[in-house]
Amino acid sequence: MIPSGAAGAGGMPPLELTGGSRVAVIGGGPAGSLSACFLLDLARQFGVSLRVDLYEPRDFTLTGPPGCNMCGGVISESLMQKMAAEGISLPREVLLDAIDSYVLHTDSGAVAIRPLHEEMRIASIFRGAGPMGAESQSPLPWSSFDHHLLEMARRQGALHIARRVRRLERCTDGRVRLHLQPSRQTEGADDASDPYDLVIGCVGLNGAGVKLFEEFDIGYRPPKSARAWVSELYMGAEEVRARLGNAMHIFLLDVPGMKFAALTPKGHYATFILLGEGVNEELASQVCHSRAIRELFPEGWETPVRPCHCMPRINVGPPTRPFGDRLVLVGDCASSRLYKDGIGAAYRMAKACAYTALTRGISAEAFRLGYWPACQEMDRDNRLGHLLFSMDGLLRHVPPFRRGMLQVIRDEQERSDDPRRMSSAMWDTFTGSSSYKEIFRRAGHPVILWRLLVATLGALLSGLAFWRGRGGTA
Repeated sequence: MIPSGAAGAGGMPPLELTGGSRVAVIGGGPAGSLSACFLLDLARQFGVSLRVDLYEPRDFTLTGPPGCNMCGGVISESLMQKMAAEGISLPREVLLDAIDSYVLHTDSGAVAIRPLHEEMRIASIFRGAGPMGAESQSPLPWSSFDHHLLEMARRQGALHIARRVRRLERCTDGRVRLHLQPSRQTEGADDASDPYDLVIGCVGLNGAGVKLFEEFDIGYRPPKSARAWVSELYMGAEEVRARLGNAMHIFLLDVPGMKFAALTPKGHYATFILLGEGVNEELASQVCHSRAIRELFPEGWETPVRPCHCMPRINVGPPTRPFGDRLVLVGDCASSRLYKDGIGAAYRMAKACAYTALTRGISAEAFRLGYWPACQEMDRDNRLGHLLFSMDGLLRHVPPFRRGMLQVIRDEQERSDDPRRMSSAMWDTFTGSSSYKEIFRRAGHPVILWRLLVATLGALLSGLAFWRGRGGTA
């Protein structure tokens, strides 16, 4: 159903987007910029003229915290291909390093994992203009990913308003007015917008923006969140290439509270990411100084006194009612992928939101029928992700299993004709190229389970023989 433009009951504005409708997008990260792009593109296809205002106060061309969106910054080749099919191309200066393999590190050793196909590679990016202190390299040899998407939305016709929204107000006709933080020109005044027919919230979980929607009248509650640790560690481009190569290094270590850590090559920097329970500076320091990670840094290298780092909140649970009449939330503040592929999730959900708004309408019921099922599908898959990481957390403490898993992956990597089910399951666990459901299907294949059992028993028997030998020579 394409909106007809008929007036609502009692002369109220219709709960659909028609010619001349005004849309506000709050937040200019990937979810916000892509929502604006998809909305404007679909509106043109349907012959509907929209005004889209995109509110984003940050300048993504700045280095350090002022321009940062607090993210590890990787994007998959498959997502880049999907974006290219939508006319969204990424220039070379946005893509820093092409990552063509993973190296999985455990307390029992390490193994390199290469994807089966070329299109499964990933690339590293900076969401802002780079880490604090990178401005000393001016002109910068890279460009901001978020700035590129924001400029793309502007070229599509969105009006970028570099102001912060401080309050939402429901008007008597049901539309929504934005109250903005005073600018230098209007200091002390209540700076309010004209009413909007639709407001799309893409505010993430790391600022005050999420409170705008918690305090509104739609019954929204944000998803459960957890803290992550992200540090940009300067090593120099030559050392990064020599130490990390074109691989992302993943660490599944037997450290209490740790789910996994990663080191990603990113130009002159290595991005250190830590996910786990109760992440804090002490846990980050313990993991960063583990032998498996220290071996990847130059001898004598020390963490900078003031590295550019943050502790972003990440989405680890479903939201409550992220929609209402004339209002919908997209991105990390709604439904996103667990521990990975936040940009890919923003792409999918922005598309679902735009399609719903232009084909079903902008009522709470329209979003419940058109947009909410996409959120629920992602949230259901995330529950499998939680189960996957819980199983890993238990088995990681069993050395024979760790060694058995590494042996299965090594065997797969050495066979050119092997379907590499275990290797591809591990690859997709950290890239987001497949759903957790598909990862479970591959990792739970009878052949893989048999290989794991045999390799684990072999590691156990080998370990027993070793200890018996030591006891015999004591």
